[in-house]
Amino acid sequence: MDLITITDPRSPVSEAYRALRTNLSFYSLDNPVRTLVVAASAADDGAVETAANLAVTMAQGGHETILVDCDLRRPSLHTLFGLESEPGFTSLIVGGGEMALMETAVDNLRLLPSGTIPPNPADLLGSRKVDEIIKTLADMAEIVIFSAPPVIAVTDSVVLGAKVDGVLLVIQAGKTRRDHAERAKETLAKANVRVIGATLTNAPKDSSVNSYY
Repeated sequence: MDLITITDPRSPVSEAYRALRTNLSFYSLDNPVRTLVVAASAADDGAVETAANLAVTMAQGGHETILVDCDLRRPSLHTLFGLESEPGFTSLIVGGGEMALMETAVDNLRLLPSGTIPPNPADLLGSRKVDEIIKTLADMAEIVIFSAPPVIAVTDSVVLGAKVDGVLLVIQAGKTRRDHAERAKETLAKANVRVIGATLTNAPKDSSVNSYY
């Protein structure tokens, strides 16, 4: 995984993340999106990297941003940003401690890592305490981005998606199976989860764009 929006901010990929940020801003004009779940349809389809780079791009655009690691099975955002995994999200749910957001190297971006991995992630995410945490986070930033597990692998993203303003589905070119993407969309729809759109990652580079940059 790579935080390309930090390591190579002038790259076409970084520009694509800025375009995604702009698209979300336009979408939010009539349909406010302040709490957003980013999830893939299946495992290893690039959702964590997408959530992290989108959060960086939002912060670089001057928006107070909080990134939350809600993959309570395979958390990785703390490693990506070189931070500790505790205290984190599960600490707030179980222990009811104070909100301890971690500063990142990016201005306007704070991270709430996963915390201790629990034995029952879906049950924790479905609790009323999570509703309270989401509201508190939304009061602390302009946009809160939740990185969640694959939709069709476990129920976590569906449970969490029902509590936020919307879900952004990540599809990886050349890897995500069509039937997996369709199943993910159907699963979210059946749970009345608002899917605000899908983003395609790992798409072939356009040589004309490269020549411009």
